[in-house]
Amino acid sequence: MDDSTDLRLLFHRLNNQLGIILAHAELLEAKAPDDMNRARAAQVVASALDAMGTAQEIRQLAVDSIESQPVSPKL
Repeated sequence: MDDSTDLRLLFHRLNNQLGIILAHAELLEAKAPDDMNRARAAQVVASALDAMGTAQEIRQLAVDSIESQPVSPKL
């Protein structure tokens, strides 16, 4: 596998993990017994969404950087 494929796989795994965190936080937010716990869960939801966006930006920058490098001949 090449470097860009390896990076894509790593970011795919990271995105899956963040998706699980997001889903659980959304469930907690929906089922929270009071406003304070709902607010805390909402913060986790917002943070997970932010982390997913940041991971996507890093992935794109990294993959673009790798793909713009000249290909060296294989021996």
